[in-house]
Amino acid sequence: MAPSQYLLYDIPSGKAPCATWSPNPWKTRLLLNFKGLDYQTQWVEYPDIKSTLENHVTPNEGSFPYTCPTLACPDGTYVMDSRKIADYIERQAPLPSLHLDSIYLEKVERLWSQYMGAIKPIFVPLVPRQILNEESVGYWNSTREQAFGMSLDQLEREKGGERAWNEAEPALREVTALLQENEGPFFLGNTVSYADLVWGSILLFNQRLGSDIFDEALKRSGDSQVHLNLLKAVQPWA
Repeated sequence: MAPSQYLLYDIPSGKAPCATWSPNPWKTRLLLNFKGLDYQTQWVEYPDIKSTLENHVTPNEGSFPYTCPTLACPDGTYVMDSRKIADYIERQAPLPSLHLDSIYLEKVERLWSQYMGAIKPIFVPLVPRQILNEESVGYWNSTREQAFGMSLDQLEREKGGERAWNEAEPALREVTALLQENEGPFFLGNTVSYADLVWGSILLFNQRLGSDIFDEALKRSGDSQVHLNLLKAVQPWA
């Protein structure tokens, strides 16, 4: 790694070519590209995340103490968690601005969490089937089954489908309303902010899960065009 280069720890997909798929790493990748920063990617399978990061960062509290994205910075600093990375990078490279003080960011981050929580019964069973390398499938299945207290098949059968989409729809429609306020394509109108990268990560993740998931999310949003406009607008950094 060059002295001025960042190193992004990300989780690989099982489909060639290897590419970002998970929304939290997408936030950081979009951010680094938006800022025009030089970086390399180190792909880390799920079972190897702890051993790769434990000597560099303080563990998170909760079920997953070590997570991607983590960013190794040119000054030797390691930063774990996409929002912490955004705060750090904004201090190190303030232009172009992420507008972290935008009134939209807190709202979009809340809706990001609300939406992702609602569709867990849909995407948690899909990820090992459609995205992960074999090296990560067992880890994903065992940790998620422990978290939910049931098999992923049971999770999908009992809590997925229409039930999950009905829970997700209010968040989608609230994001739609926010995107409509300033006539887009961004939440601030013609000004890019971190809120756009946060919601862009959802749209890119939905695409990666498959056209049926992506199309259903757009249908539930109440106005698919504002989301498509945002997706198109963030493509230069994707």
